Amino acid sequence: MFWKQATIATASSTAVQSNNRPQRRRETKPYPHLEPYGSSQRVGQFEMEIAGQFCVEINTERFSAEQKSLLDESLDEDLQAVADEIEQATPPVAGRQDKQVPKRAPLPANLSRREIRHEPESTTCACGCQMKRIGEDVAEKLDYAPGVFTVERHIRGKWACAQCETIHQVPVDPHIIDKGIPTTGLLAQVLVAKYADHLPLYRQEAIFGRAGLAIPRSTLAQWVGSCGVQLQPLVDAMRTELLQRRVLHADETPVSMLKPGNGKAHRAYLWAYATGAFENIKAVVYDFCESRSGEHARRFLGDWRGSLTCDDFSGYKALIASGVTEVGCLAHARRKFFDLHAANQSQIAEVALQQFARVYEIEREVKEIATDQRQTIRQQQTKPLLDALHQWMVLQRQKVPEGSASAKALDYSLRRWEALTRFVDDGQLPVDNNWIENQIRPIAIGRNNWLFAGSLRAGQRAAAVMTLIQSARLNGHDPYAYLKDVLARLPTQRVSLVHELLPHRWFAPS
Repeated sequence: MFWKQATIATASSTAVQSNNRPQRRRETKPYPHLEPYGSSQRVGQFEMEIAGQFCVEINTERFSAEQKSLLDESLDEDLQAVADEIEQATPPVAGRQDKQVPKRAPLPANLSRREIRHEPESTTCACGCQMKRIGEDVAEKLDYAPGVFTVERHIRGKWACAQCETIHQVPVDPHIIDKGIPTTGLLAQVLVAKYADHLPLYRQEAIFGRAGLAIPRSTLAQWVGSCGVQLQPLVDAMRTELLQRRVLHADETPVSMLKPGNGKAHRAYLWAYATGAFENIKAVVYDFCESRSGEHARRFLGDWRGSLTCDDFSGYKALIASGVTEVGCLAHARRKFFDLHAANQSQIAEVALQQFARVYEIEREVKEIATDQRQTIRQQQTKPLLDALHQWMVLQRQKVPEGSASAKALDYSLRRWEALTRFVDDGQLPVDNNWIENQIRPIAIGRNNWLFAGSLRAGQRAAAVMTLIQSARLNGHDPYAYLKDVLARLPTQRVSLVHELLPHRWFAPS
């Protein structure tokens, strides 16, 4: 359910004026037919409270115009998401009808139209009489292919039976945004552009303007907020399936987030959890959190007690102490010697790197074979290499001075040797954590365009959508095609069968 943007502007202005600051101007809307519409008075009051909670003191010396735009986008997305969550949690009242629902202006006449007719399969009434067509209802939805807007005209014919005085009409197809004008194709385009191509909504507004229809970024933000709420059950189902796997990867990366009230950015973190490199499904789940505290990892993993491939970050230590099996990252150990060699051409580092290279050469050979065969080859070929490397490291450590760069590189491997070599005894375990680091890389690229997350809710929404997009990529799907189909099917999908829409189970419609 949507509400008038004017109400949002009033809420934001009220919050700003309460701090004795000048009223912030909102952009005018060149296309009133794109304006989302009405809800109950209670939601409007709640909206005022949320706007005051999330309103940030914006100072022209502190934020550039682009940063302000990103902040406004996050606020509009959050407000719409809260309204949708309230609607989902509020039981429907029998016989109640929304009052004063404004009518939309028609979509621009210059856009090409494609008619989709919805007629009953049979025009014979249940009483046996032939029905007559007495009219139709027409609903227009805005669609988008790269660079071109089109309009879908859904025509639902009205058929009447003179004998029993009844009217028959094909029901309205459910939509991801109730009574909204965007098709699932347009919604998928906005989501993929924002979260996969890292295009903020103010840039998408300009792109759409060049295509002939400048959709206000506030409207785009409300669409994004609604989609985030509707897609969350898929992400929850993904997490459930992830925690059923024996081997997982974990990593985290910093993302700046604005705190409500003072406009100051602080370091939040996006945590990533993925199925093991040799598991039979490919999935990654992102979890946006306010800090790097290990409590976030413990909360996400819950009672899971499998093998976790991770780096030496202290936040994972409590998990390991509670029964999770630690699997070290050999790439991190190798990186210590790589940096040492790059700094001073260390002979110790050169020898270590040569041994690591031999281990990785074996791993490339066993990557595609069965688990038991991989374990056998590791026992026969990798274990002797690592045993010799360990003995050599112990001897070298006795020769190098305490506190030197060589000592630090050796100590990192020697202290974690059991975790680093655990993969030798289990063919299902990966040799390093590079698999999850590759899933973090798109986030690092996107940070250059995001600048910051406007709120905790905005970061969590981004994590949810990016979970589905990146998991779709892992399974060889086009993220746009996947989201377009899922958004179309989700309104009618039974809750108990929502797992069928997960990327590793999804098949493109034929």
